[in-house]
Amino acid sequence: MGKAAKASAKKKLPSAPLADRKKKVQKNPLFESTPRSFRIGGDIQPKRDLTRFVKWPKYIRLQRMKRIMLMRLKVPPAINQFNLAID
Repeated sequence: MGKAAKASAKKKLPSAPLADRKKKVQKNPLFESTPRSFRIGGDIQPKRDLTRFVKWPKYIRLQRMKRIMLMRLKVPPAINQFNLAID
């Protein structure tokens, strides 16, 4: 029994399957990742400058209208009518 006990003590037991190495996880082809699309309906649109479309306060609209009006009134209307002629 002495030799049989030594032989069984020296036998190498199999290692645990997950202890030494991790198995590579296979990717499911049904859930492949695709690059993000920023088109309409694809994702959140990037931030844009919307200041042109803001409803501005009345005093700002008035001062802008006044500035345009004063620029237009620099040329008398009787003379400005000839600037609109088609060549």
